[in-house]
Amino acid sequence: MDIKILGSGCPNCKKLEERTRQAVKELEVEATIEKVTDYKDIVSFGVMSTPALVVDGKVKLSGRVPTKEEIKKYL
Repeated sequence: MDIKILGSGCPNCKKLEERTRQAVKELEVEATIEKVTDYKDIVSFGVMSTPALVVDGKVKLSGRVPTKEEIKKYL
């Protein structure tokens, strides 16, 4: 599974990354997690508000920090 966290590195972006890492660990799935901070790369996904979660190339959510349980559903 390929997971990308899109965002500039703001507190919400860091919170999304932290919760995503926890969810992956709890679900015991094999995944690579990459932080994408370059604005051009973020926009290439069609995302206009961060943070955003991308799983296997598909944007699952943007503009807010979901709960860890929500993230697990997307994984």
